[in-house]
Amino acid sequence: QVQLVESGGGLVQPGGSLRLSCAASGIRFSSATMGWYRQPPGKERELVARITYGRTINYADSVKGRFTISRDNAKNMVYLQMNSLKPEDTAVYYCNAYYLKEYWGQGTQVTVSS
Repeated sequence: QVQLVESGGGLVQPGGSLRLSCAASGIRFSSATMGWYRQPPGKERELVARITYGRTINYADSVKGRFTISRDNAKNMVYLQMNSLKPEDTAVYYCNAYYLKEYWGQGTQVTVSS
């Protein structure tokens, strides 16, 4: 049974930083493509960043230069370092894994507000 558990969300002021973590279990992690998606209030879910098993990385244009995705295969963890946060980054952030099929975490709320 695959489980993805996100942590690290919260309330932060504009310009601040947060680091999201996702702990994966029940999946061949080193072979999986891992990603972070977000769903802003009233909008559809969108890709934020993705890292393949070969460590090829893609970012949404809106977060390039501010967010960094990384993975630790020894710990089955994927991270999203978010810097220079803006109010428009407010969303529920979801961890995503793809290995033979797609899996989702339960999400963690990130709110950027003064």
